Amino acid sequence: MRRRHHFHVDHAGHSVSATIQTGHKVEVEVLVDGKETGHATTHDDHPVTVPVELPTDPPSTVSVRATPGPGVPRCFLEVVGADPQVMSPRPY
Repeated sequence: MRRRHHFHVDHAGHSVSATIQTGHKVEVEVLVDGKETGHATTHDDHPVTVPVELPTDPPSTVSVRATPGPGVPRCFLEVVGADPQVMSPRPY
C-alpha cells in the first residue's frame, strides 16, 4: 500500500520540505521555498540522498537524506561541515 509522509525544516532563511511516497517503488520529492528542486526514487526501504540547491548568495548545495523504513520514514537535512538536522514530520 502506498502512503505519503511529509517532512519540513527551516535552514538559512529557507523552507525545505520533503515528501516520501512509500511502497515497492519509493518516490522522494524535495521543495525549497515551495518550488520542486529535487526528486529521486528507490526501492523498498533503501535510503536515498537528494542533492538540492538553496537560493542563497552564492547558492549553497545541501542534501536531503530520506530513509523510507524499516518502520516510520525519516528525513535529514545534510549540510557540509554540520551535523545532519532532523526534518520534522508533518501530519498532512
